[in-house]
Amino acid sequence: MATPRVFLVRHGETEWSLNGRHTGVSDIPLTANGEKRVKATGRALIGDDRLIVPKKLAHIYVSPRKRAQHTFELLNFGISDPLPWKVHGEKLPDASHSCGARVEVTQDIREWDYGDYEGITTPEIREIRAKQGLGPKWDIWRDGCVGGESPDDVTQRVDHLIDEIREKWHGPVIGKSKSENLPPSDVLLVAHGHILRAFAMRWVQKTLQDGPAFLLEAGGVGTLSYEHHNIDEPAILLGGAFVVSP
Repeated sequence: MATPRVFLVRHGETEWSLNGRHTGVSDIPLTANGEKRVKATGRALIGDDRLIVPKKLAHIYVSPRKRAQHTFELLNFGISDPLPWKVHGEKLPDASHSCGARVEVTQDIREWDYGDYEGITTPEIREIRAKQGLGPKWDIWRDGCVGGESPDDVTQRVDHLIDEIREKWHGPVIGKSKSENLPPSDVLLVAHGHILRAFAMRWVQKTLQDGPAFLLEAGGVGTLSYEHHNIDEPAILLGGAFVVSP
């Protein structure tokens, strides 16, 4: 039975991700080590016998930020069509696999707009809020960002994308027999830490105010799917096996 998945990829390491500075609208480039690690992730996890099988991808959504787009380039999916942005790095050797999925840039998975908190760390934010009489126990999932987005703002845009994925890519195939020669149905998202964690929470119908009890490291990969081949039972896939052909 077909059970499609969504793969979440956080952009590679930047100087700001290293020191905990909130990076929303700022376009901070990947570090050299970040680029190296993303390339290694691509070699390890992408391929016909790997966790992410390019020919099974139906669609790819990428954030409008350069650090996410460059991360996608470095993963080297073997996309044949031109990318919907000017390439941010050197051309990589042709991949040993090919991917026919369309790549789309969407504002739905741009990073959380941190507003007044752009470029500063959580301890600094809490210190500022204490001086403003807002209390020192700031939590983005509960309080949002002054001058930026609230949890409800973020919920609205990730819910829009979740609905689109289930309607366009997952609904037509889930639960059907794989012998029916089904079209590709997996989806890939390449974006940022807070927005991808928010996406995962809404995927399993939790409110952002619940706060996530999980992390997604820079350059990390996560997987979402369904229980019992049922689109009404979305789940976080804690551990997925590589594909092995018969």
